[in-house]
Amino acid sequence: MLLERHYDGIFRLAYRFVGTRADAEDVAQDICVALADRLGSFRSEARFSTWLYRIVVNACRDWARRRAAGQRVLANFADVDALRRGADADRASQLDWVWKTLGCLSDDIRETAVLVLAQQLSHAEVAAVLGVKESTVSWRMHELRKRLKQMADEER
Repeated sequence: MLLERHYDGIFRLAYRFVGTRADAEDVAQDICVALADRLGSFRSEARFSTWLYRIVVNACRDWARRRAAGQRVLANFADVDALRRGADADRASQLDWVWKTLGCLSDDIRETAVLVLAQQLSHAEVAAVLGVKESTVSWRMHELRKRLKQMADEER
């Protein structure tokens, strides 16, 4: 019943981190297989979804470590070609810039950005998922905005 209720969320978050449907399905499947064993580690101190997000984030980190040397976690963050076919050229260009820019950021800032912006989690929820202070999440988002502005200014 837990898998039926949470599989889509597991897959979506994994997809946002690994960037391809096939890899996201592999990560989600690994999580589902391991979830039964990990249920014993759930403490009701946090919401179940927060605990589950942490498992997904850690599984994605493990997946990234297994990838070949030199590849970045989000090198294939999204299928830009599919977006280009469905969106106008200007929108695709903007999205392409965002994906490339995210690839230039540190893993910590990129993970935080995905959870805050794509998953729309609060700073407190992201802090719980990543195991950092809420002020750290706020600082990372500030750094993200600052770096994006700097990169945009440099391209003008």
